[in-house]
Amino acid sequence: MPNSTPARGRPRTRPTLWRACVAAAVAALLAAFLTPAAAQAAPPRESEPVYSYAHAVRESVWVDTGLDGDGDGRTDRVAVDIVRPAEPARAGRKVPVIMDASPYYSCCGRGNESQVKTYDADGGIVQMPLFYDNYFVPRGYAVIGVDLAGTNRSDGCVDVGGRSDVRSAKAVIDWLGGRATAYTSRTGTRTVRATWSNGRTGMIGKSWDGTIANGVAATGVQGLRTIVPISAISSWYDYYFAQGAPLYDGGPDDLAGYVESDAAQAHCAAEQKRLADGSPRSGDWTPLWTERDYVKDAAKVRASVFVAQGMQDLNVRTKHFGQWWDALAAHGVKRKLWLSQTGHVDPFDYRRGAWVDTLHRWFDHELLGYHNGIDREPMADIERHPDQWVTSATWPPAGTRATTLRPAPGTLPGVGTLGTRPATGTETFTDDPRLSETDWAAHIGETTPQKAGFVTAPLARDLRLSGSSQVTVTATSSTASAHLSAVLVDVGPDTIRDYSDADEGITTLKNRTCWGESTAGDSACYLETAAKTADVDYTVFSRGWADLGHHASLAAGGPLTPGRPYTMTLSLAATDHVIPKGHRLALIVAGTDRDLIDPPATRPTITVRLAGTSARLPLVGGAQAFARATSGATTTPAPAPLKGLRAPSPADRLPGG
Repeated sequence: MPNSTPARGRPRTRPTLWRACVAAAVAALLAAFLTPAAAQAAPPRESEPVYSYAHAVRESVWVDTGLDGDGDGRTDRVAVDIVRPAEPARAGRKVPVIMDASPYYSCCGRGNESQVKTYDADGGIVQMPLFYDNYFVPRGYAVIGVDLAGTNRSDGCVDVGGRSDVRSAKAVIDWLGGRATAYTSRTGTRTVRATWSNGRTGMIGKSWDGTIANGVAATGVQGLRTIVPISAISSWYDYYFAQGAPLYDGGPDDLAGYVESDAAQAHCAAEQKRLADGSPRSGDWTPLWTERDYVKDAAKVRASVFVAQGMQDLNVRTKHFGQWWDALAAHGVKRKLWLSQTGHVDPFDYRRGAWVDTLHRWFDHELLGYHNGIDREPMADIERHPDQWVTSATWPPAGTRATTLRPAPGTLPGVGTLGTRPATGTETFTDDPRLSETDWAAHIGETTPQKAGFVTAPLARDLRLSGSSQVTVTATSSTASAHLSAVLVDVGPDTIRDYSDADEGITTLKNRTCWGESTAGDSACYLETAAKTADVDYTVFSRGWADLGHHASLAAGGPLTPGRPYTMTLSLAATDHVIPKGHRLALIVAGTDRDLIDPPATRPTITVRLAGTSARLPLVGGAQAFARATSGATTTPAPAPLKGLRAPSPADRLPGG
């Protein structure tokens, strides 16, 4: 066979061919490096809706938790309803998971429209509540709804934030990672693997759902990359008690009975008794509460955390997010935060477009690894006025310092001043369970027998508090039992969200907007909302309560010796609030806060010793900022009743909705 002769007239030998191939490869690499960046294929920055929602895979599996909560002799299985795009699985590609584990999928519903799961005649999932599946499945995510043990189609008993609750969701994450077993039916033996999952999971949910996300993250489970807890509990003791003072008439056993399935009601009497016995109304901290305290395990958290919280949430109060946030920060956990003026409301219903966009970018970054810059944006978004938002590069902001303010007597009994200088003297009030923080604040400039108030003069500059406060009170009681309340008040006119309304700061409109794709059984279109506002003369923006009988320890309270002084530090709810120039900052110390804590067994008269009483507040700029804000301010408005918002009744509250 004759040689092929190149243009240069010399035959190409095998070594020459090899060198030519190498040269070509080098040239190609050089060309790639030298090509302008704009001409190269850029990595994706946002997942796009390229997959079919109508033809998505909809399936149910039952994951073995390894527990036998209902005592029927076999381990409990929790129901897992899955909606995932079909196309990646057919191409051999794997997808991440967005999970909402909830006890409310059949009894109460999710979201502003109380959606429940619905199924076809064969038990196949038709409607998954909320917009997550409609929006994210077309963008390449699987969305999973987990029925907590003892609810809807799951085995077991509801244990209200305990081992079974948390294990319900953790076992599913383990199954997604190949470490647990799932079955195609509740009682069958055919197993199924999550071969379509890439092992990366993000958990999301409001209230009890978000609480489970906190609890699962606190186990350090492998594969959980991020959680988005919305108005979520971080310690169940703090849901039912405030430092020994009872917040609700019922206990976790009542709550379990509210959400459990018919099957659980038939088999879970022993579990409900265990819940009741372990949570005495004395307010003592018991082993049951230790099991349900996720804050203590913050060091185990591997997932990033994106918190959303209403600052006027009087159901799951802001103490929960505050102590969780601080514990996560101490262990270097990556965090992001939204704080609204609402009560117990999902961001989808007060800032919908921005929320969906932010959540989309957060999951893209945390679960798909897209470099979209969200990790370099300000850490916190804060609602200053209805629908008016600001950002904070870090939270609390740099320069925030715990600053000690001290109460002092004024010219009228029970109407004192608030400054930085120590004072002596006493103030006395009598507990009146008929009154609340709004009654006290409305008469902040007047002598009333039910409270002691301490107020700055009108501020010369804005003053910002950002974080959690503490109020230390030294007091004597005339009886053997006493409860204390401490509240911070912004005294001055403002327009705020009406958190006292049944919808807690929003109004539901009649028009719908759509967020994702729909099917005949699962619409992506939801009723729009708007801010419901109120004009007020004062705003209570942080609160704390305690039983003085627990002054020595939460482990066991005891009777008080009348006339003997006791010192107790009350933890106030976290917040971010600006007291504007011209307004006044007030601290009120009183007894029972009606509708928010239960009264003590007696009706004490309490004497507060001012020398042993102080407020430690997280002021941006610290003591210097307070000094500048109060310098030269001498006038105090004449006493007059003020208009504010009364806290909503807790009678029908659940950690959900």
